[in-house]
Formats: sequence, C-alpha cells, structure tokens
Amino acid sequence: MTAKRRPLAVDPRLLIGLALVVASVAGVVTLVTTADTTTEVLAAGAALSPGQRVQRDDLVVVDVRLATAGAHYLVPAEVPAEGVVVVRAVGEGELVPVDAVGSADGLRLASLVLDVRGALAASVVPGAVVDVWASREQEGGSFGPPAVIASGATVVRLVESDSIVSGGRTTAVEVLVPKSRIARVLEAAANSDAVSIVPAAVPVR
Repeated sequence: MTAKRRPLAVDPRLLIGLALVVASVAGVVTLVTTADTTTEVLAAGAALSPGQRVQRDDLVVVDVRLATAGAHYLVPAEVPAEGVVVVRAVGEGELVPVDAVGSADGLRLASLVLDVRGALAASVVPGAVVDVWASREQEGGSFGPPAVIASGATVVRLVESDSIVSGGRTTAVEVLVPKSRIARVLEAAANSDAVSIVPAAVPVR
C-alpha cells in the first residue's frame, strides 16, 4: 500500500518575515531614488541689486536636491528673452527665489486701478489694449471735453465694485500704463475726473 504524502506546512512567521524584507528593500530603493533626484534651478553669478535687469546668461544653472521646495526658485524656462528685473537683493552664488524677480515690463509700465463710470464695452477684458480718457468736472456739475490721458494701456483685470459716484455706478479696472503717463492718470483719479476706458481696436469677430 502506497503511503499518502503529508501536505507541506508553511510557517506563517516565514511569510511575515519575507514580506518585511520585501517592504524594507522597496523602501530603501524609493529613498535612494528620491534622494538622487535633482532639479535645475538658477543661481546668481554675481550679486544682484533691486532694479537691475538680468538676462539668462547672467545666471548660473545648478543641479540641487530641493524636493518640493524647487517650486520656490527660478528655473531656466521661466526667464523670458527680455530678461527679468530684480526686486530684492540676491547674493552671489545664491539660488534665485521666484519672488525676487519680476517682469521686465515693470521698467516701463505701472499697474493702476481706476474707477470707471458707466458700462464697459464687451471687448474690455483682461489682455485688451485700451485708451484711458478723462473729463474734468466743471462748476455746476457738468464735465468738460474728454481727452486721452493714457493710450495703449493693457487691461489686467476687472474688479467688481458697488461704489456709487455722483449717482452713477462705477467699475474698477486694473490697467498697465506707461510710466510716462502715471502722473497724469493719478491726477485724474485724485480730482475725481470722469474716467472712461475705450478699446484701442475693434474686434474682428
């Protein structure tokens, strides 16, 4: 008579041990892979001062291990052809924080928020090029002839406003205006002139 084979018994402790070994190896591999991941960011080749325009060639590419902190520093792809403007000092060799630089447009443009009376044209949307007109209030409550106080301004955003001026509802519009026109635009705002935003071009569609 043939003897029956007894089923092979597996010690549960052996299975648990194997699982712990696999998990440990996987954890070490993940740790090593993460630690070896570097990010290309930009560092100052020389000390940078506020107001200075910096081109891509003025900065040095370095490979650093920053993990999630990498988003706080300037990377090569973020530097436009016209360069950037330094807004706070960065020491030589230091990584360049994103908030330490701004658009080069800041050298010739300034952002102002204007209260505009009446409704806006449908084409006055963020990115639209507009002319800013103003009319000075005369004695008796009437307004003088309007005149352009800033041409070629760019709309940044429309700000909801519930303010009422002389019985008319106003809308706040943030625009970029040439720095050469800042004084005139601020004068109009300070005098509570009737300000209007007029599209510089007629939409093709």
